[in-house]
Amino acid sequence: MKEVKLVDSAQLNFNLRGETPNGTAYVARALGADVSPNMGIGFARWEGAEVTWQVLYDEVVFVIEGCFELTANGQKYEVRPGQMLWIPEGTELVYGGHALFGYVVHPGNWKELHGIA
Repeated sequence: MKEVKLVDSAQLNFNLRGETPNGTAYVARALGADVSPNMGIGFARWEGAEVTWQVLYDEVVFVIEGCFELTANGQKYEVRPGQMLWIPEGTELVYGGHALFGYVVHPGNWKELHGIA
């Protein structure tokens, strides 16, 4: 039987995700495929970096502190604590801002599905 898991972002190892002249970005995967192959869950800390990406999964971003910025389809979103974004698979975007946020992606095994792992 699977158990409920409590995850504290302060106890995770944040890995460098991007570094630009404007700053850095870090990501910590909180729960992996060993817990759920259906969802990828973690925390990220953006410190001014602008990271361009095309999402290969559906994603939800929920801001804990600061202001997370996302530009997609010519529109800029400023997401603050208590707000979240849903980002559909295939969206070309730029992540930015200064924020601590949580994220959920589906499917969790997107890297294997796209031959990246």
